[in-house]
Amino acid sequence: MQTATARPGNGTGNGPGPDPDARWLAPVMHAAFFLLLAASLVRFLLRHPGESRTPWIIALSIVLALLYALPSPTTTLPRKRFAPVPSGPVIGPAGGVAGGAAGGAAAGASGGAAPTLRRLLWLGLVVAAWMVLVLLAPSFAWCAVPLFYTGLRTLPLRAALALVALLTAFVVAAQVRLAEDFDPNLLLAPPAVAALATAVFVHMQRQAERQRLLIDDLIRTRRELAATERREGTLAERQRLSMEIHDTVAQGLSSQQMLLQAADRTWDADPAAARSHVRAATDIAARGLAEARRMVHDLAPPEFDGGAPLADALRALAERTSAEAAEAAEAAGSAASPGRPARPGPVVRFHLEGVPVPLPDRAQSALLRIAQGALANVREHAAASTAALTLSFLGDQVVLDIADDGRGFAPADTPGPGRVRGHGLPAMRARVQQLGGTLTVESAPGEGTVLSAALPLQAPENVEDPS
Repeated sequence: MQTATARPGNGTGNGPGPDPDARWLAPVMHAAFFLLLAASLVRFLLRHPGESRTPWIIALSIVLALLYALPSPTTTLPRKRFAPVPSGPVIGPAGGVAGGAAGGAAAGASGGAAPTLRRLLWLGLVVAAWMVLVLLAPSFAWCAVPLFYTGLRTLPLRAALALVALLTAFVVAAQVRLAEDFDPNLLLAPPAVAALATAVFVHMQRQAERQRLLIDDLIRTRRELAATERREGTLAERQRLSMEIHDTVAQGLSSQQMLLQAADRTWDADPAAARSHVRAATDIAARGLAEARRMVHDLAPPEFDGGAPLADALRALAERTSAEAAEAAEAAGSAASPGRPARPGPVVRFHLEGVPVPLPDRAQSALLRIAQGALANVREHAAASTAALTLSFLGDQVVLDIADDGRGFAPADTPGPGRVRGHGLPAMRARVQQLGGTLTVESAPGEGTVLSAALPLQAPENVEDPS
């Protein structure tokens, strides 16, 4: 005899596997039924040899055994979630080891899907054969105990309780017939045993169903958490790329635009200066291309090639920004009208304070990108004549200050990240916060601006890597 194990699903095909307790419970119940049936038959043959009803008792015992072992009728009705679809021999009338002992009663004992007509017919034949046997030979009443579980696994709860009550009544009648003298225990013990067994079985199945629901909730929660983490990872990567593009490619394109516009204005009046502007724009385009390629491969900025420290990269940035600003101012001056003199670009100076210490690559890259974005804002918006980059090592933190003497602004009026302009400050703040630092902006109209980014030299352990 074989029993098929049904897998209770979780609605997505990845639910928990078979109930391990059901692997032994169902075979025990089946073995108990056949053992009690055989014992009852042997008892009858020993106590009533040669009686005319003996052939009928033997025939009915064989019929009952065959009915119990018949292949199970297959149901196609939808079952309660987590309730497995019945399969395998009727030795597990509710559908195999896991389906019968662990899952089928979750749909039956707890009010699951109704059984099919074939299943009801099969159960009716089994119960009818047993009742006839009990009427002919009361000793077969003990087979009712496995039939209790068969009914509980097969029928909805109310119908199963009615069947248990009917079987118990037959057991009481059979015991009374077998007893020579009246014994009150024969009237009270069978109903008490049946009630206890039914209560334990129903409780176990409802507990199993609750556990399955908890498992389903856990799996769903894990999937939702995984989806949330994926979304957060996607947003973090999108933010990282937007910051890299703003601080590298976008700033380079802005500089190229100014140089090419200057070249266009001076092309006829001063071809040599125009060609110089075009060459400068070409150099910026080459640096932007290198930055873009490094961004694709998630490499460090080229300023750190060869292990160059942050101070050297910031000093080179200050010199390059001053040179580009001077050339842009020269181009603007050659194309300006006599009554409107050209405004010179900012002269950027770099200062180093404290004793430099090695910084993590992410911290160096973040501070360099912040400096690039801040200087681009100074050149494009501040109308400043001078600017200063100051890198300070203060023992437990490193601070980068970018100050200018430009027109200033009211920090409360800074456009939000959803505007076309004004992406720089939110990107800088995001970079600093990712490393556990702080970003402060001090400015007022007509009084210049000071931007300060402070990073702890030892990043907090709960700071997550956005990559």
